[in-house]
Amino acid sequence: MGFVADRMFFTKGVGRHKERLNSFELALRDAGIARYNLVMISSIYPPGCKIIPRQQGEKYLRPGEVVHCVMARAETNEPNRLIAASIGLALPRDPAMYGYLSEHHCYGMTEKIAGDYAEDLAAQMLATTLGVSFDTNTDYDVRKEQYKVGGQIVTSRELTQSAEGDKNGLWTTVLAAAVLIGEWR
Repeated sequence: MGFVADRMFFTKGVGRHKERLNSFELALRDAGIARYNLVMISSIYPPGCKIIPRQQGEKYLRPGEVVHCVMARAETNEPNRLIAASIGLALPRDPAMYGYLSEHHCYGMTEKIAGDYAEDLAAQMLATTLGVSFDTNTDYDVRKEQYKVGGQIVTSRELTQSAEGDKNGLWTTVLAAAVLIGEWR
């Protein structure tokens, strides 16, 4: 018997507190996933899985439920330090095949750069699985066109949360997550 996800939603959050753990808790609350027992999983997007809005996804979950997710998380207590957490997604043209999710957590990257990086990571993993050739030394925008020309990757996207460390040194936590919903079969 195994868990198979047929729906997924993206969410993100930020939290600030004098305690590191409380900062993480506040980021989870901001993302709407604090009331679940989260199990971090690796980065396979299940075949046939449907992306739904966060508000719709929350309706399927109960407080205390064990919930699987791919999560990126970054934290700092350094004033004004830029942090970001991103989830990338790349889906194949064939809906019967699995896709890839990536997680990226970083310091000093803008939200746009971190998001592009996470999206590129997911696309690279899928492209290598599909045998799509590309040059890793080229800019991501160029590779993105190569992926499309190959015709195997139908879509890619990202979700990123960034923040600057609290100016007074409170812990600041950012997270981005892909939350999977399904059933045990």
